[in-house]
Amino acid sequence: MDRKRPMGIALIGSFYIFGSIVLLLSLFVYELPFEKYGIAARFGLPNVPEHLARFLVGAASLVMAYGYLKLKRWGYWLMVAYSVYFLTVSGYLFVLYKDQPFLGNIIWSLIVIAYSYSKRSHFYMKPQQIRVGG
Repeated sequence: MDRKRPMGIALIGSFYIFGSIVLLLSLFVYELPFEKYGIAARFGLPNVPEHLARFLVGAASLVMAYGYLKLKRWGYWLMVAYSVYFLTVSGYLFVLYKDQPFLGNIIWSLIVIAYSYSKRSHFYMKPQQIRVGG
C-alpha cells in the first residue's frame, strides 16, 4: 500500500522548522523587548544562559522536525517526548504564573501529541511504502 505524508504532519513539522529558524536567528538580537519570559524559563531551565538555551532548543527542534517530516521513528519519538516535556513544564509554569502563553503551550502540546499518536502508523511503514509527494 502506498501512502503519502499526512498534511497535519507536514504542518506541524514545518511549524517547528520555522520556529527553530526564527529562534536561531534571534541569537543575533541582543534582547527581544516583547518577551516577558525567555526561552530558558519557558523550557524550565532558568539557570541556563538565554543564548545557550536558544541555541540548544533551536538546534534540537530543527533535528526533531526533520525526522518528523521524513516520517522517521526517531522523529516521532523525539516529537512525542519533546511535547510531553513541554506540556509538563508549561503546565507547571501556568499553575505558577497563570499567564496565557503557558496555556497556549499546553494546548499546542496536547494537539501535537494527540495528532502524532493518531498518525503513528505512518512512522512505522517501510520506506518503499511512503510517498512524500502528491
